[in-house]
Amino acid sequence: MITATKTFFCHDMTTLESVVQLRVEGQEYTDVVVESTPFHPVSHIWPDHPADRGWMTIDGNRMDVSDCLVGAIELATSELYVAEAIPVKRDTEGWVFVVVHRLSQRLALTQGQTVTLEIDADYQASLSRGHSAGHIASLALNKVLADKYWRKVADRIDGLGHYDFNSYAQEQSEVLPDRCVDLYRLGKTLKKRGLNTADVLSDIVEIESAVNTLLTHWLSQPSPIQMQLEGPYLTSSRFWHWNKCDALVVMPCGGTHVTSTSSISKTQIKLETIESTYIRMHTYVIH
Repeated sequence: MITATKTFFCHDMTTLESVVQLRVEGQEYTDVVVESTPFHPVSHIWPDHPADRGWMTIDGNRMDVSDCLVGAIELATSELYVAEAIPVKRDTEGWVFVVVHRLSQRLALTQGQTVTLEIDADYQASLSRGHSAGHIASLALNKVLADKYWRKVADRIDGLGHYDFNSYAQEQSEVLPDRCVDLYRLGKTLKKRGLNTADVLSDIVEIESAVNTLLTHWLSQPSPIQMQLEGPYLTSSRFWHWNKCDALVVMPCGGTHVTSTSSISKTQIKLETIESTYIRMHTYVIH
């Protein structure tokens, strides 16, 4: 019986042997589903964190994994649906969610065959740095805006007790190697909630400087970051934990992350305005 994929991308694991559960051939590729994997797939719902890169070794032949995607299998038919083609929500009865390893060639594989999966650890680490830095930068932006730019009490508060601008305004996020890009919408709804959006736009240079000063202060001393896992499966909830001094910040997050801020200690942001409705925050980890 096919089971949901057990994931190990939050376990600092680069290589893993696993057993093939399903192979589906396309015209110029093969999708492989295994029992367990160290690969992080790109989400079809919120594709902010890219797929891991790496290799699959089959009978001594090491091949590139060209993409890593989320899939869902209908147990009654063993039919695999990939990414946007998935017709059900997670935990739907009669379905299991799996990690799909796509190889750019047609392969002869059998159910129960053992393969070795290996991720590109350097690439994953660069994404982890970018993702963790993006979270901390969003918290710094929340604080700077909370100190001056809200005229009403906001309902949403982040893990450090500041009005959660990031939660209200974020429309898009993209994680890149040693970088994160967040797009925020300063629309009428946010203005009604109490943010002085016109002042934010006019003071964007000062806000950028204040966020960078705060990041330098926050990251001057290393602090631990952990992932809390509610289960071993792809659909199990995962939470990002940052132990900042005597505060614990918790965010739901499905990506990979660093284990200490020591690896992102030199983080800076750049803010840009887009017309009169959006601001974009670029977060950079500097080596």
